[in-house]
Amino acid sequence: MMRKSHKEALEGYLFALPWFIGFAVFYAYPTIASLVFSFFDYDVYSRMDWVGLNNYVHLFTDDDLFWKSLYNTLYYTAFSVPLGMIVGLCIALLLNQDIKGLTFFRTIYYLPSVLSGVAVSILWIWIFDPGLGLLNIALEKIGIWGPNWLSDPAWSKPALIIMSLWGAGSSMIIYLSGLQSVPTELYEAARVDGANAFQNFIYITLPMISPVLLFTLITGIIGSFQVFTQAFVMTEGGPLNSTLFYVLYLYRKAFGFLQMGMASAMAWILAIIVAVIAYFILRTSDVWVHYQGGLG
Repeated sequence: MMRKSHKEALEGYLFALPWFIGFAVFYAYPTIASLVFSFFDYDVYSRMDWVGLNNYVHLFTDDDLFWKSLYNTLYYTAFSVPLGMIVGLCIALLLNQDIKGLTFFRTIYYLPSVLSGVAVSILWIWIFDPGLGLLNIALEKIGIWGPNWLSDPAWSKPALIIMSLWGAGSSMIIYLSGLQSVPTELYEAARVDGANAFQNFIYITLPMISPVLLFTLITGIIGSFQVFTQAFVMTEGGPLNSTLFYVLYLYRKAFGFLQMGMASAMAWILAIIVAVIAYFILRTSDVWVHYQGGLG
């Protein structure tokens, strides 16, 4: 006779079985398979030929577009992540005030972040249109002749960085939660000591929400390294490969050139790069992240 504790454990595993199957089929197997493919010359249709580390060596030594795509992605990350954090935090500070219609404004600012990436990309194609786009029309009103945003290699990446601020509302919600968790007693004590609003922000607000900043920094970097939809829909990697981001080039390798082994190698290189950056940030977080009760 099965003991009651064993029976309950078995029932629990049975209830969790759909999740285990989904994890194995859609996460574990593709991850392991991609690692295996990265050591083969594999074009999906024919047999797999073992090449060892040749895929990795080729990417680092013979593929200029690999380095170009990596540079484009690093450039995008270096500007879009800090700007997104600053804009999201500024919006959160504004919406943390006691004003009428606050729920409405919070919804309006958050709404763009839930819209389809393809639909948003098409919308921004119209906004960036050099002749009829709203952005150049607005710039013309103040005496500035706007550039050909998506057709000029010098402006294509800045255009996509500007577009990335459209989704700042998603981080705004996280910052708002962090701001509302700051003890009001700290501000009251600072007010008694004569601190102004700027000093409150620097010495109270930022340290108290630093764990939230750490979270949004890491998730923002991970997301920026996976930028794909905007470049795929709006520029197809052009002009002159100026918006050929890493994941877009990986997609081309896999489904354009059918170099599945090479694409798998690129995927693992990307995973290692992101892991190293995240590890470095976490290791240095002890210096600037403050938790209630001590440093991180």
